[in-house]
Amino acid sequence: MSTTVGILGATGAVGQRLVQLLDPHPEFEIGALTASGESAGRTYEEAAKWRIGTPIPEEIGEITVTETDPAAVSDDVDLLFSSLPSSVGERVERAFCEAGYVVSSNSSNARMADDVPLVIPEVNHDHLDLLEVQRDSRNWDGALVKNPNCSTITMVPTLEALDAYGLSRVHVATLQAVSGAGYSGVTSMEIIDNVIPHIGGEEPKMETETRKLLGSFDGAELSHHGVEVSASCNRVPTLDGHLENVWAEVEEEMSVAEAKAAMGEAPSLSLHSSPDPLIHVFDDPDRPQPRLDREREDGMQVTVGGIRETVSGIQYNCLAHNTLRGAAGASVLNGELLVSEGYL
Repeated sequence: MSTTVGILGATGAVGQRLVQLLDPHPEFEIGALTASGESAGRTYEEAAKWRIGTPIPEEIGEITVTETDPAAVSDDVDLLFSSLPSSVGERVERAFCEAGYVVSSNSSNARMADDVPLVIPEVNHDHLDLLEVQRDSRNWDGALVKNPNCSTITMVPTLEALDAYGLSRVHVATLQAVSGAGYSGVTSMEIIDNVIPHIGGEEPKMETETRKLLGSFDGAELSHHGVEVSASCNRVPTLDGHLENVWAEVEEEMSVAEAKAAMGEAPSLSLHSSPDPLIHVFDDPDRPQPRLDREREDGMQVTVGGIRETVSGIQYNCLAHNTLRGAAGASVLNGELLVSEGYL
């Protein structure tokens, strides 16, 4: 039996990716699409400036877009996926949860709230039980779960694999695709023949979200991991795919072979969108590359290469598709986890 879902902010870049992923999904059926007031009342085909390579599914294009308000969304919707701007999400997601809806959100607001699970299912699915604390503390029947920032999602599965060796400090430099800024985020005059060595708010997100994701939950409280993370985030003229250069320091001695084995054996899950394997490790020193490797496993796999020893640990490169693994696909995967764990 399929789960009826809705998309908050369905006309934006991530919203369109959600439509692309959810329309053929074997477990979900799209029952509601919301957007701003100027789009409400129009069909989705009329409201969305569709920029995905495949056509809008005909039956989805005919759905009438509603306002992003609990009163405008049918009670038949079991699960909502949110791709709202964080300034809007802070208010609107709370309203939906207070109205009893379960929300799987890609928006950055509330990611670091003590009672909001920040989840990469293959890494910390047990953190989802923080929803019991959330429901008690906020006195609502709904639920709010977040997936992390797209650059954080790329790196953290690789760090989780190395944590058995005593992960202590991480330095990362990112080369992030322009799609991560949204359709109007970076103009062609800014990015062509250029690299922009600053992405507002990105570095603090990587530095704090990583510690929360790698932390431990005791059933009542979440303790953050002690790893120190330093990030430098850069926008590069790549369409999709965030490539990251990582230096990981560990307390125990670790060889390149051990690092490769740990990452290559990182566990997947029996969820529809979880790739198998979660991490693909290249022996080639010039891989991964965005154009060659971002679409692996439907864009949900993390790829790693260039692993070598350093004085205090290892250095490597990792890559993931930022609007799939790093955004829409991550929210869908969290939705699948919510269903499988009985939170609807």
